[in-house]
Amino acid sequence: MTAQDTARRVTRRRARTRANLLDAAFAVFAAKGFGRVSIEEVCEAAGYSRGAFYSNFATLDELFFALYRDRADLIASQVADALAQDMPDLDVPASVDRVTEVLLLDVDWLLVKTDFLVHAARDPAVAQALLDHRTRLREAVADRLFRARGHTELPAVLGGVDSAARAVVAAYDGVTVQLLLDKDVDAARAWLKQLLTALLTDGSGTSEHVAAP
Repeated sequence: MTAQDTARRVTRRRARTRANLLDAAFAVFAAKGFGRVSIEEVCEAAGYSRGAFYSNFATLDELFFALYRDRADLIASQVADALAQDMPDLDVPASVDRVTEVLLLDVDWLLVKTDFLVHAARDPAVAQALLDHRTRLREAVADRLFRARGHTELPAVLGGVDSAARAVVAAYDGVTVQLLLDKDVDAARAWLKQLLTALLTDGSGTSEHVAAP
């Protein structure tokens, strides 16, 4: 076996270890709450030593951000893919339908995210890092709306694509709070669809195709 082959095996093994730690942490965080979990408990759930943990993450905060980044990337990708299907036209109601059908709405993830949000609110450095990660979803929405500028009329009250993207994310946040309480995913999707349609089309819900530049 060459040195290159050995390096590849080590890289694959480390990637598996990292993925297993993330999966175990997610399960433990969802069951017990982020602030009630120790590194030892994550290691025990994953079947690894503390050494394996520290070879991948310096702190539980860092591990959480890796989890958050994975989910943020997934959600941003879902939104971008759903919106891209309208190229070269943007049909806002149809896009809203697709986004709300594919968007990740997972109660366990929302429990973990909410726990960490409370933790971050008490630590300015962690809060800033969380804010940086939250821009991923907003930027995916804003980018699509920006490319359709001049061809689609957003409600004037939103004040432009950046504000519109913030409103979309705020609607998502609001719906997920309700979902945490009633665990009704179907209702959450239906309510999110209504909110986004109202935000982006003045509630008309008409299928107006608008050409993208």
